[in-house]
Amino acid sequence: MAKMRSRRHVLGLAGTVALAGCSNLDDSSDESIGDANTEGAVDDTNESNGTSDDADNSGDDTESDDDLHAEYDTTEVQAVSADGDDLESVTAAIAETDEELVRGLSETEDLPDDRGMLFVYDEDDQRQFVMRDMDFGIDIIYADSDGTITGIHHAPAPREREEGSHQVYVGHGEYVLETVYDWTVDHEVHVGDTLEFDLES
Repeated sequence: MAKMRSRRHVLGLAGTVALAGCSNLDDSSDESIGDANTEGAVDDTNESNGTSDDADNSGDDTESDDDLHAEYDTTEVQAVSADGDDLESVTAAIAETDEELVRGLSETEDLPDDRGMLFVYDEDDQRQFVMRDMDFGIDIIYADSDGTITGIHHAPAPREREEGSHQVYVGHGEYVLETVYDWTVDHEVHVGDTLEFDLES
């Protein structure tokens, strides 16, 4: 569980926007972080129309894996339990330039279960992501500089005729992994587990 290092340094990102499909608003408000079994976010998406978070929010796998995020470098991200057991892995597109951090998954039509996006920052910090312009629900997994998971949010897709800016998810970390909705529940990934990956060429 060694410290992961980037082959490119992301400089000057404090206070910038990163869109993980979501925008990182870098607000320093003190809000509790959810765990793998709780919503734990500022989200009122179910209060007015009775929609259920249990709906299938994952993509429908229509885009081939070879075409998905072809312009990004990728890495295998392995979730490892606190006891050292491998839980599950995804192939993640690496978002580390300003443009990649801003774009995030917002231009992705769907996301296969075995794919994700890893947001790489230059330091541990408080972050906020929103579901702006997202077409599907995601899990937002915050991890510190050692890869230890510090927070998990289950972010459903914005409702029809909504663009998702009101869905705000706060966390703390140097890395943020986004996967399909409920990936952490399906694979029993929890706060305190670790994300292992290699950012070296």
